[in-house]
Amino acid sequence: MKYIYMVLLLCTLHVSAQNLTGTITDRDKHALENVNIYNLSKGSHTHTDANGTFVLPAPRLQDSLVISRLGFKTYYLVVDQDLLSEPLVVELEEASTSLDQVVLTAEVNSLSTVVAVDLKLNPVKSSQEILRKVPGLFIGQHAGGGKAEQIFLRGFDIDHGTDVAISVDGMPVNMVSHAHGQGYADLHFVIPETIENIDFGKGAYYADKGNFNTAGYVDLRLKEHLDASSISVEAGQFNTSRLTGLFNLVDEQNHTAYLASEMYLTDGPFDSPQNFNRFNVLGKYTYTNPNKDKLTLTASHFQSKWDASGQIPQRAIDQGLIGRFGAIDDTEGGQTSRTNINLNHLKNLEHNAVLKTNAFVSKYDFELYSNFTFFLEDPVNGDQIKQQEDRFIAGLQSVYERRHVTLGSGSLEYQAGVGFRYDNVDDMSLSHTLNRQTTLDRIALGDVDELNAFAFLNTEFKTGKFTFNPAVRLDYFKFDYYNKLTETYDNKSESKVAFSPKFNTIFSPTQNWQLSLKTGIGFHSNDTRVVVANSGEDILPAAYSVDLGTIVKPIDRLALNATLWTLFLDQEFVYVGDAGIVEPSGKSRRMGVEVGARYQLLDWLYVYGDANYTYARSTEEADGEDYIPLAPKFTSAGGLSVDNLNGFSGTLGYRWLGDRAANEDNSIVAAGYFVTDFNVNYTIKNWTLGVIVENLFDVDWNETQFATESRLFNEPAPVEEIHFTPGTPFYLRGKITYRF
Repeated sequence: MKYIYMVLLLCTLHVSAQNLTGTITDRDKHALENVNIYNLSKGSHTHTDANGTFVLPAPRLQDSLVISRLGFKTYYLVVDQDLLSEPLVVELEEASTSLDQVVLTAEVNSLSTVVAVDLKLNPVKSSQEILRKVPGLFIGQHAGGGKAEQIFLRGFDIDHGTDVAISVDGMPVNMVSHAHGQGYADLHFVIPETIENIDFGKGAYYADKGNFNTAGYVDLRLKEHLDASSISVEAGQFNTSRLTGLFNLVDEQNHTAYLASEMYLTDGPFDSPQNFNRFNVLGKYTYTNPNKDKLTLTASHFQSKWDASGQIPQRAIDQGLIGRFGAIDDTEGGQTSRTNINLNHLKNLEHNAVLKTNAFVSKYDFELYSNFTFFLEDPVNGDQIKQQEDRFIAGLQSVYERRHVTLGSGSLEYQAGVGFRYDNVDDMSLSHTLNRQTTLDRIALGDVDELNAFAFLNTEFKTGKFTFNPAVRLDYFKFDYYNKLTETYDNKSESKVAFSPKFNTIFSPTQNWQLSLKTGIGFHSNDTRVVVANSGEDILPAAYSVDLGTIVKPIDRLALNATLWTLFLDQEFVYVGDAGIVEPSGKSRRMGVEVGARYQLLDWLYVYGDANYTYARSTEEADGEDYIPLAPKFTSAGGLSVDNLNGFSGTLGYRWLGDRAANEDNSIVAAGYFVTDFNVNYTIKNWTLGVIVENLFDVDWNETQFATESRLFNEPAPVEEIHFTPGTPFYLRGKITYRF
């Protein structure tokens, strides 16, 4: 480690006088971050930091440069002596988002930048759409809209977040040791209209992403200021209504503040009304001082209540006991809330360095009633369960970031970070209940304290057309569980350390072609109740992953991407929150191929599509009995978007999930689906009129499916078969937005 520090020190002393330096802003003098500056003559590149500043190593006279960022006109210039004598100041002019604004420099995560075009041309319209913006990521809802969605990515049935790390403005969303399931990630506290960008990465290749970053990560960045205040009213089928307001409170050079709120009501298409309601409110304040230091404070509150019809067995429909949107137990449902305070601070230091600090606290409550097996365990009262918890979360992360360090003819960037996350969960319980009113039996009850402290070092060496990215991360976990159902005091504690090295190599032969080889080790922690039950053994299963990928732009307005990947997951133990038991799950391997295409046919017409194939198997089971239940085999999503065509905009999109095994021997199959959605908007002056249609062709599809053994009230013996939540039928809504 001392040699790394010596290299970094030497690098800070080597600064060429012939470097090109500068600042890039928009026309309102706001600094623009992550603007690409690409030397067409040499193939070298750099990008701006949070203050809009950059350093391009040693360009030569008459070198041609291109400066580009999504949403702005591309800027070209030729290096002359004046440019090298004085810092360059460039104001980029806003323009309609287009693929020709994307330059494929040797960045570790360029695909996220390419896919950002999708978000700009087709903004998120509901909380359910947020994660679908990630190519290859599918979700499913199976508890009335208030429960976190089930997630599928890279051959993983991630449940509610076990193998994908999700965060909002640096604050983690995943809940460790959750009453319902490990990694539970409920994004419903995010108001879609406040999203500025969705950053994502697949695989375990990112040192600043820790727990749950195995299949990938998703980072949401919320807007710091609003272009305008607005009020939206949305109404549609199934007694659906949504009222949204975004209000600029302060919009000055050094101060910005806004308030956003949302109220959403619906009964859903089910025979038993969902009685769903969700309320969100968010306030965000940003202060920038003359030194360009920045302080951002965000406070939000979310609460939701709902009834649910749950997962129903196919045989109940075949026998005429219920309809497709009926229920065996219509007293399922729940309520939840989350209050967040999130502070982000950026401090500018000498030598193009910044110190970024993020601190957050959250207060979270959760109560969920479910019935998966009906009358299997209790033939008189039924098998309804209640899961409940009361949680407090606190965390802090500080990252020292140094950019634009000249190293010979190349440059060095590095980030060194430390931080922690602490979860205190009181009265985490699993109970057997009747009609959401009577507690028949307590199955589990206890308190959890879980601490994760971490440090990481991420380095990027850029030389010519190459970027080399060695990195390492160290995580320390301490798990405590107090079992309140024992007669005597029973407090168990375990600790563990995870070491996660990464190494990525990116090569850009031209501004329109990138090749990458990524390698890394990641992990996800197991539930605290698993940890203490297994005496701290096999509690941080590692994920070993490799990606070989390419992105190419054969023409300015066409981007193609392809990736071959593999991932091996170590032994793990799973806490089944629905039963209060620990189940072992063996090693597994996944291999896959991903392809995607994006084409700007015309200034106003954009086409996109992604397809993914995964082979997923357990490695310790016999052939034919080694299927991983519900692991997606084939997925695809895409569509076409119209933007700014005489005031019209809209999207026609599809989602395709293929058939997949629902159990280990593939004797029960979860049926796939192909669903088409449509929306269109017309803007005139300050008004926007919109129509949203989900499931345009009204196909019957199953949103979530499980192979479950259950028994109906009139059955003498249990039956194992597909239990499913029906997908939304044709669903029409209208929307009116006024901006002021």
